[in-house]
Amino acid sequence: MRILFLGDVMGRAGRNAITARLKTLRADWRLDFVVVNGENASSGAGLTPDHARALLDAGADCVTLGDHAFDQKDMLRFIETEPRILRPLNYAREAPGRGARVFQDGRGRKILVAQVLGQVFMKRPFDDPFSAVDAVLKTHALGGAVQAALLDVHAEATSEKMAMGHWCDGRASMVVGTHTHVPTGDAMILKGGTAYLSDAGMCGDYDSVIGMDKAEPLRRFITGMIRERFSPATGEVTLSGLYIETDDRTGRATRAVMVRQGGRLAQSGPDEGPGAG
Repeated sequence: MRILFLGDVMGRAGRNAITARLKTLRADWRLDFVVVNGENASSGAGLTPDHARALLDAGADCVTLGDHAFDQKDMLRFIETEPRILRPLNYAREAPGRGARVFQDGRGRKILVAQVLGQVFMKRPFDDPFSAVDAVLKTHALGGAVQAALLDVHAEATSEKMAMGHWCDGRASMVVGTHTHVPTGDAMILKGGTAYLSDAGMCGDYDSVIGMDKAEPLRRFITGMIRERFSPATGEVTLSGLYIETDDRTGRATRAVMVRQGGRLAQSGPDEGPGAG
C-alpha cells in the first residue's frame, strides 16, 4: 500500500497548495491513502467545516486535528457528521467526534488512523497518550484486523514522539509527529517495521516563523510587546510530510521517504531517492 501523510496545513496558502497539488501527487505517486493534518488550516487556528470539505475534496481520505481541534466552534457540531475528521484520542470523553477510525482504500484494504496529543510542554493536561494508543492498537491488530495502521502524534517534545514510536513499533505501519511545524530529518523504519518521523513539518510558507508572517513574532521576541494577532504567511508553500509503502500481509512498512514538495525547502519524495529501509 502507498500512503502519504502531510503535516499541519497553515492558513489559506496551505489550503490552496493542497487544493492545487494533492490530486496530482495522488496520480503521480499512485497513492492508495492520504492523511492530512488540518488543525491550522483556518487562519492558523482550527478548522472550519468549509475548509474541511475543501481538504477532503482535494484528495485527503482523512483529516486529523490537534490541540486547536475546536478553536473554530462550528467544528464541535460538524465533526459529529463527518467521520473522515479525527480529533485526538485522549481528549475528554465528552468531547465530540472520535480519535480513531478504520477506513478502506479503493481495493477494500482496511486502514486504521488514530491521533493522540502529547503531554510534555503542552498548555493543557490531557489523558495519558500511551494507554490511549495501546487500547486502540490492541483491538486493531496489524496484519489481521487491519492492513495498515497510522498514528499522528501531535506533540511538542521530540522525546515523547520518539518514545511513542518505539512503543508502537511492530504494531503500527507509521508513527509521525505533528505540531511544531518544523520538519525533522529522521525518517526511518524501526526494528519492528514501523515507519517513523519525529515531525512532518507543515504545509505552509517556510519564509515565516512556523508558518506565521514574520513581523509580529519578531516584534514580540525583540520587544516583548504585542501589537496585533499573528496571521499566516501567504508566500509559496512547501508540502511536507512522510510517504510510506507497506506490506499488505504484515502491515509493516517497507519504505519511508520524507516529502518536501514546492516552496523553499530542498525537494524530496518517492521519486527523488530510495528512502529508508
